[in-house]
Amino acid sequence: MQRSGRGLQRSGSKRVLDPTNGTGGGGDDDHAAKRPRVPALASVIVEALKVDSLQKLCSSLEPILRRVVSEEVERALAKLGPARIEGRSSPKRIEGPDGTNLQLQFRSRLSLPLFTGGKVEGEQGAAIHVVLLDTNTGCVVTSGPESCAKLDVLVLEGDFNKEEDEGWTEEEFEGHIVKEREGKRPLLTGDLQVTLKEGVGTIGELIFTDNSSWIRSRKFRLGLRVASGFSEGIRVREAKTEAFTVKDHRGELYKKHYPPALKDDVWRLEKVGKDGAFHKKLNGSGIYTVEDFLRLLVRDQQRLRSILGSGMSNKMWESLVEHAKTCVLGGKHYIYYVNDSRNVGAIFNNIYEFTGLIADDQFISAENLTDNQKVYADTLVKKAYEDWMHAVEYDGKALLGFKQKKKSVTTRSDTASASTSNPALYGFVKAQKQLLPGKAGQTSTGTPSEDIRKGVKVFLLFSRKIELYLLWLRKTR
Repeated sequence: MQRSGRGLQRSGSKRVLDPTNGTGGGGDDDHAAKRPRVPALASVIVEALKVDSLQKLCSSLEPILRRVVSEEVERALAKLGPARIEGRSSPKRIEGPDGTNLQLQFRSRLSLPLFTGGKVEGEQGAAIHVVLLDTNTGCVVTSGPESCAKLDVLVLEGDFNKEEDEGWTEEEFEGHIVKEREGKRPLLTGDLQVTLKEGVGTIGELIFTDNSSWIRSRKFRLGLRVASGFSEGIRVREAKTEAFTVKDHRGELYKKHYPPALKDDVWRLEKVGKDGAFHKKLNGSGIYTVEDFLRLLVRDQQRLRSILGSGMSNKMWESLVEHAKTCVLGGKHYIYYVNDSRNVGAIFNNIYEFTGLIADDQFISAENLTDNQKVYADTLVKKAYEDWMHAVEYDGKALLGFKQKKKSVTTRSDTASASTSNPALYGFVKAQKQLLPGKAGQTSTGTPSEDIRKGVKVFLLFSRKIELYLLWLRKTR
């Protein structure tokens, strides 16, 4: 059985807990370490819904947060001591009248790839910050006329490869400036000037109107220089970014998604080109979406690997799987029950990944299973994959409604089935049954609030018995 690493893994450090062996106690049990409470399945679903709502809220607040973060970053950069340089910078070697060596520097990396008509942004959509540094001290220059200068944003040749320690002259910098092709619109549009405030500035909206395929290096760089009329008589070394490719906007139709969505076409994943050989192989095996890919990865990784064939190297495979696993999962769940009474079952997320067991409405996560319960779960999960058509699908709201209506019922057939399948799990279920109010085979007739209070009481009593049993085990070692 092939499943994700987040599934069931044996842990030799866990002690097997079998409540069928008794619930011995001791006089100093109040001092025993309490076992963490196992969350009910309903509460797990509620938390999943909360996370989903939080993600939507964060998306709506993103523009506001970006603006606030941008302002705070500007303030922080202005107060920096020795600057920590990220990436390449434009070194300064010419001293001003007061002995300072001034240079401009990009403090943000660009989000790549870039497309014509698309905004130029920093990594992960962040703003692009620039600073004015004194290279003698490594500090941001926060005072003087240069600290509030205006800067021109330019496009440079990608092969302007002068290294930091080599430096360059003003003439060399200007010799690598790229202009638009004849008869074309300006190569770069938007906010082409940046005003420094205490030595820190933020680049506004920039858009490339043409791709970079027509120049010698087939790559561009962004450059910065002090605008005419500022910093007269003092040379401020220009700044440049790393070289990058600008593709035609039609290429954006083939752009990979980071992270991918479950319903994205499978070619949105790395190493799978649209209409390419791997794309056709996956489609031919019924894998059309990222969700389809992840489901087969969980259920039968070896089969998925064989579908792609030897044309995909191990390194490509690792990149593909790593990218797919960054996908944000939804709130859908599946439960495969042992039998029709539905008192014991295995729970899966929406890519068929095992997440835990449910026993009489009590959820046990995969991480909290004992070794014996893991053996039982392995068998149940394998059976579920072979008989998936009988798995029951729930979304968060439907599952919560089901939980409110579900009543605790014990039948002899359920008891016999659980007992023969796994004594450890049976002991867990039996211990819960003994603590439930009323006789076996009867359902609760109280109001929902009464049922909740009774359920809490039952859970606390059961937790207490587990605690006593753990204490007894320690004393008998």
